Amino acid sequence: MTKTPKTTKAAESKATEPKAAEAKTAKPKAAKAGAAKAEAPPKGTKVEEPKPGHKPNALQQPLQPSAELAAVVGDGTMPRGEVVSKVWVYIKAHKLQSPDDGRVIVADDKLRKVFGKDQATMFEMNKLLAQHLK
Repeated sequence: MTKTPKTTKAAESKATEPKAAEAKTAKPKAAKAGAAKAEAPPKGTKVEEPKPGHKPNALQQPLQPSAELAAVVGDGTMPRGEVVSKVWVYIKAHKLQSPDDGRVIVADDKLRKVFGKDQATMFEMNKLLAQHLK
């Protein structure tokens, strides 16, 4: 007769715990990472219309630009975030950022009408744009 070593129930559970813990933690992390990628809309897409009964937030609210701002971003209502994006596209296309300090925007004739001055920082820009959105 051969003797087999006796193991206690506590020893058996300790031996299986790490494997069970790894399996539990690995699956939720993978599921969360995959879910986050699936939910994020592709860059450059328009903001979806709010569902009935839901009020759009401040960045999604359609606003009408003034005539001066419309000369830069185009006519028609658009959300505030889209207006800011289009102004940045205009600034970069016309190379209006200061070569010394990229935070400073040197206004051309169209932007001078919007800003009301020759230069503005990127931090001031949103405040100045807000005056031209209704």
